[in-house]
Amino acid sequence: MSSGVPAEPLDTRIGYIQWVPDQGPVLSNVIPEPEDAGLRGAELAMDDNSTTGRFLGQTYTLQSTVANSADAAMAAFDTMRKTGIELFVVNAPVDTLKAITDKAGQNTLIFNAGARDDALRTRQCHTNLLHTMPSYSMLTDALGQWLSQRRWKEVFLITGPTGADKGWADAFRRSAKRFGLEIVEDKPWTFDADLRRTVSRELPLFTRADDYDAVVVADVRGDFGEYVPFNTWLPRPVAGTQGMMPVAWHRVVESWGAAQLQNRFRELAGRDMNSEDYAAWAAVRSIGTAVTDLDSANPTEIRNFLFSDNFQLAAFKGRKLTYRDWNGQLRQPIPLVHPRGLVARAPFEGFLHPYSQMDTLGFDKPESECRINN
Repeated sequence: MSSGVPAEPLDTRIGYIQWVPDQGPVLSNVIPEPEDAGLRGAELAMDDNSTTGRFLGQTYTLQSTVANSADAAMAAFDTMRKTGIELFVVNAPVDTLKAITDKAGQNTLIFNAGARDDALRTRQCHTNLLHTMPSYSMLTDALGQWLSQRRWKEVFLITGPTGADKGWADAFRRSAKRFGLEIVEDKPWTFDADLRRTVSRELPLFTRADDYDAVVVADVRGDFGEYVPFNTWLPRPVAGTQGMMPVAWHRVVESWGAAQLQNRFRELAGRDMNSEDYAAWAAVRSIGTAVTDLDSANPTEIRNFLFSDNFQLAAFKGRKLTYRDWNGQLRQPIPLVHPRGLVARAPFEGFLHPYSQMDTLGFDKPESECRINN
């Protein structure tokens, strides 16, 4: 690590691009997602970076775009690169993220703070793409470990109609096999009517079965899942995208200094920090940690440092976080929460791994085709 103040101030410029498409009306739109989810997390991390940087003669500049289409997101990426920005944090669907990555230069470093798709970590990896958002399989493995630990091994799975729902459900089916769970019913959600007046009649019939220990819901956009708890045929707990949820971050996480992070975020944004905010924060803080140590904003040097034994991200999760060298995924514990409380934190004792217990969450190295550091 360098000491003293550099002869010339070092300004680290970071581009933030966000586009989350409108997915249409949501039947149970009780709490809409904030439009600036992700951006505010990046801004908080910039403040954190600057707090350290000002003592070292280092400054940070964030250029952000919240686009209204995939084309606008791509145009913003091109414009930022023309101004010399080569460090990016992107919160966008998988197709847009892949298009941006394909246009990146050899010296461009991109952090995925939005897309959870497993394919990005198993088959479609890119050398200069890192992931601070947990994958679907990381989330569902956290849930699978918890269900297995509780010996709730017979599960009723309900899958919504969207591509994200199916991606989440596919990941859970893999997790079920991995941790010895049995999916006794696997039903797609086919209703397209407003259930607010008929939920107490329709859902018990829909979830009718001889027996199950828990109901797992895959409803990423929140179209029907909020109605499942307390309306199942059998009196059983509900988990997944509703009920008890595996998430990257939630307002109920308060240990290891997280309460202080939560308070600073509320002061900045006027709302609670969510998973997109946390993923963006972790990406920008990864950059800041590297720049502080290296006294350099060169993307290639930053990338090499992030995969080295010298990097550890202090990220309010009780463990120092590192990046998997085969697919660029940030290792991290997964909180299991309900809307007003923390239930548990995965990985759990008893699920062993020869290198890192956190690699019991998500596709492990032998299960992935990616080798981005060969």
